[in-house]
Amino acid sequence: MEIPEFTCLCPRTGQPDFAILVLDYVPDRRCLELKSLKLYVWSFRNEGAFHEAVTNRILDDLARAVRPRFMRLTARFYVRGGIFTTVVAEHVKTGWKARPATDLFPMPASPSTRG
Repeated sequence: MEIPEFTCLCPRTGQPDFAILVLDYVPDRRCLELKSLKLYVWSFRNEGAFHEAVTNRILDDLARAVRPRFMRLTARFYVRGGIFTTVVAEHVKTGWKARPATDLFPMPASPSTRG
């Protein structure tokens, strides 16, 4: 899931911080409902939060709510003071092992490798 309109406030200055959130997860018995996720993400618009803290808080809240096998939240914050910030947080269910990835869009072989 890609959430391109995440905003929160800088806890020091009160200025808005903007980010794109990318949520990858492997559900177990529960799934995230998109409207609920949208409303939850919007709840941070008037909250002061440091980038690392808000990323970890969102991941913790979502993992607690749906108890996934795996969940990764990548938060790409826009430039502030000349610096882009990317924060990545992960949750892995105890005992869960990832399967090898399946390439759904394989690249065709180049003409020189077709024999």
